[in-house]
Amino acid sequence: MSGWRERWNKVVTDLEQERDELKLRIHLAKAEGRDELQKLDAKLAELRFRADSAGTEARDAMDDIGEAAKKLAAEVREGFDRVRKTL
Repeated sequence: MSGWRERWNKVVTDLEQERDELKLRIHLAKAEGRDELQKLDAKLAELRFRADSAGTEARDAMDDIGEAAKKLAAEVREGFDRVRKTL
C-alpha cells in the first residue's frame, strides 16, 4: 500500500511542480507583453504626432513622412502581434 501511495504522491508532486513552472512562465510572458506594449505606445504616439503634423509639412516632404509613417505603423502592428503571442 505504501508503494502505491508514494508513487501517487510523486505524480501529484511532479504535476504541482509543472503547474508552478507554467504559472511562472505565464507571469513572465505577461510582463514581457507589458514591456513590449509600453514600447509600442511610444511608437504609436510618434505615429500620431507625425500624422497630426503631416498636414502642416511642405508638399515634397509628405512622401518622406508618409513612408516613415508606414514603416512605423508596420512596426507597431508587428509588435502587437508579438504581444498577442505572449498571452
